[in-house]
Amino acid sequence: MSVDGCLDAPGPQRLVLSGDADLDRVDAERSEADAIMVGAGTIRRDNPRLVIRSAGRRAGRRGRGLPENPGRVTLTAGGRLDPAARFFDATGGAAPVVYCAAAAAPGLQQRLNDAAQVIAVPPPMELGAILADLARRGVHRLLVEGGAQLGREFLAQGLVDELALTVAPFFVGAAAAPRFAGPAVYPHGPARPMHLAEVRQLDEVVLLRYLLGGDGPARGETWARPDRGDRATEADGARGPQDRGDRDPGAGAIRGGP
Repeated sequence: MSVDGCLDAPGPQRLVLSGDADLDRVDAERSEADAIMVGAGTIRRDNPRLVIRSAGRRAGRRGRGLPENPGRVTLTAGGRLDPAARFFDATGGAAPVVYCAAAAAPGLQQRLNDAAQVIAVPPPMELGAILADLARRGVHRLLVEGGAQLGREFLAQGLVDELALTVAPFFVGAAAAPRFAGPAVYPHGPARPMHLAEVRQLDEVVLLRYLLGGDGPARGETWARPDRGDRATEADGARGPQDRGDRDPGAGAIRGGP
């Protein structure tokens, strides 16, 4: 984020907040993850591939018997995803997983064809249940890279184990800019602060690494792919956020997991 807490600037031009050293750090984090999650809005605005850039790190994963790149995951309420987006690039590894509101899932699966596995999620689209479903699919270390709304919901629902926050040395100053950790009720308030595990300078940005811990996701039922004809069951758990279709872009990296 910028010094004044912005994750991007208004307008069509994407704001670059990280330098080469921090991007390499994120690449290292990706190499240790089972999957990377971003919001649908981040796919529409930033068009990320979510792959590991370093050939050495990709080789290291192969040596550990893992795919070259982590799995890719997103969430959408309205299904407004372009099949041509780089998120669905087959060269990135296995087909990504898209958690989609049940009403929009059949149409999205038809548009994406075999480019992604669309999981129909009955309302409400509850993050804890989605994490539990990912765990059943072998995802035990999840790197959440954005955007602003997705990061806020993970933090507010106590689903984050570690927060890696880099601060760029400038201000954005725009009222319309998406900001990190907007208004919400957070479990780590003044009475329960996070643990500051590391402070590191990476060129001109500063990394603040916090450990949160202690909070886990709710458990949910297995959901079905809409094209399989299976019956989607409603996940147990507390009421979750209603809209996953229009996530703000972000540049933070939040690692949460089941």
